[in-house]
Amino acid sequence: MARTTKNKKPTALSQDPHKVRDIGEKNLEVAIGREIKALRLQQSVTIAELSASTGLSISMLSKIENGATSASLTTLQLLANALSAPITSFFRGYEETRNAVHTKAGKGVETERAGTRAGHQYNLLGHLGANASGVVVEPYLITLTEESDRFPTFQHGGIEMLYMLEGKVEYRHGDSVYSLEPGDTLFFDADAPHGPEDLVKLPARYLSVISYPQSN
Repeated sequence: MARTTKNKKPTALSQDPHKVRDIGEKNLEVAIGREIKALRLQQSVTIAELSASTGLSISMLSKIENGATSASLTTLQLLANALSAPITSFFRGYEETRNAVHTKAGKGVETERAGTRAGHQYNLLGHLGANASGVVVEPYLITLTEESDRFPTFQHGGIEMLYMLEGKVEYRHGDSVYSLEPGDTLFFDADAPHGPEDLVKLPARYLSVISYPQSN
């Protein structure tokens, strides 16, 4: 039986989408502190161990990691040596650019994804390469017509979200089938077999947003 989200109590989210991010992106001291702390935690080094290996006090290290003080180049070199990292790596968060892709209506690049079936038109709406989030997101506009195959066994890694724009399809995910009409959303683990099982009203168009971890 297909599950829906009707009448469910809203789940508290850990992120506020309207929150202004910490000024660390624009403040050099905070950006450096974040990178130092991230490197230390990646290497499972405690702040006490870093203090012992650098000769810096725990209090001073805490202030550096929190962006509360400006570290000298000599201090940064000490930390770089202790963490076996180039000193330039401490500046990544400050220098990094954040990109945006604007695709005008009807200008999405028509493409074929691995496993795409005949008659499934995929228009890629934008793409960001390597980015700070560690996540790749692929947004597609998918169009199904009379020539499109019914194919309910797509399977790939990541998470996928569908948002129905036009038409009506019976969409399978695993053992469940969902009737999708304009305004409906389906959010699922894409590792399970999924895809349109019955094209009820054509043409059908929906947004497909796929996300998966960025390769190292």
